[in-house]
Amino acid sequence: MSVQATVRGFDEATRSGTVFLDDGTVLPFGAPAFDAGPLLLLRSGQRVRLVVTGGEITYITLSTFPVPGSG
Repeated sequence: MSVQATVRGFDEATRSGTVFLDDGTVLPFGAPAFDAGPLLLLRSGQRVRLVVTGGEITYITLSTFPVPGSG
């Protein structure tokens, strides 16, 4: 499932962080999800697009970028 969210925090050293979903839910993401996408850095407040599989973020990119398999 592809959803949009807002970056809550990002740690460059671990390449992991957290996002706020539009309903206010906070979800963490790890380095594998960040590394799966094309990004080099995220900033708090950025809008992002996520792929969530089994309740876990598996891919993260900017909201203006497509996600794999979305079209």
